[in-house]
Amino acid sequence: MFDYIFSLFSNDIGIDLGTANTLVYVKGRGIILREPSVVAIDRDKKNVLAVGSEAKLMLGRTPSNIIAVRPLKNGVIADFEVTQEMIKYFIRKVHNRRALLHPRIVIGIPSGITEVEKRAVQESAEQAGAREVYLIEEPMAAAIGSELPVSDPHASMICDIGGGTSEMAVISLGGMVVSKSVDVAGDEMDDCIVQYFRKKHNLIIGESTAEEVKIKIGSVFPLKEEKTIEVKGRDQAKGLPKTILVTSEEIRQALMETVRVIIDSIKQILEETPPELSADLIDRGLVLAGGGSLLRGFPELLRQEVELPVHRAPDPLSCVALGCGKFLEEIDNIERKSDFFGSYRR
Repeated sequence: MFDYIFSLFSNDIGIDLGTANTLVYVKGRGIILREPSVVAIDRDKKNVLAVGSEAKLMLGRTPSNIIAVRPLKNGVIADFEVTQEMIKYFIRKVHNRRALLHPRIVIGIPSGITEVEKRAVQESAEQAGAREVYLIEEPMAAAIGSELPVSDPHASMICDIGGGTSEMAVISLGGMVVSKSVDVAGDEMDDCIVQYFRKKHNLIIGESTAEEVKIKIGSVFPLKEEKTIEVKGRDQAKGLPKTILVTSEEIRQALMETVRVIIDSIKQILEETPPELSADLIDRGLVLAGGGSLLRGFPELLRQEVELPVHRAPDPLSCVALGCGKFLEEIDNIERKSDFFGSYRR
């Protein structure tokens, strides 16, 4: 009873600090914030005008004195000060008040980042008001959030396709046996769509339009019923507004170069997996997480390519945040005893 009452007043949070979106988990309350990782800044006054959903609406639409930026690139901090302001904003928003104590924060990070990049994440959170900062690799967080039995002496495989990076790992006994991080994910897919329209249709479109096309008709495997969509942009030759009709087959063609890089990385991980663990994967297969895994036909294509069972996580968009949250719920136990979470403390 006392633990429940205490949880109501806890201000500890877990953050999936993604290139495209940030999710925040509050201890005892679950995920209560999902917003784009975008910040709008006034160039002249050097102050933050908007963060999250409000700032994303400004992408590509701002006057010359205002810029809308993503302070993270490929899962790591590209702009320290802006990231710090973004984290501060999200902390204040989830609590709706000034907390009596600075929160403990758990942050998911790409598995391939350097020690310098890890320190940048940690210091950014500390400057934003964190009392203690814990870092956990995103593949591990995604596996925990997907309810995979990561502490078992059997192999579990996760592939988390986010906005800036795709993370894949084979996990056993609470650790990542083999892992890989590639800077190819949802943003790269959007860019491929932009380039496809420019080269194939002589049409210039923005990132937001490309993302909308990807979500509405994007696929990586033939559909039972192919889809079409009207796309609006600017004619590259005439400079005038233009609307064209495109099909899901065309978008599939545009996406395949990026998707092939992700599949090849998964195959590389499987080649490096010890034989005993490979045997486990024949039955268990692999789990897809992250927004990129929601592309139509991804499980079917991957199943065909690697000849293993492939499943989507129950909530692909939330896996890393849920894993950070579970970590957060276990921190007090970590303080009293050493377990597989302990190695992630910073």
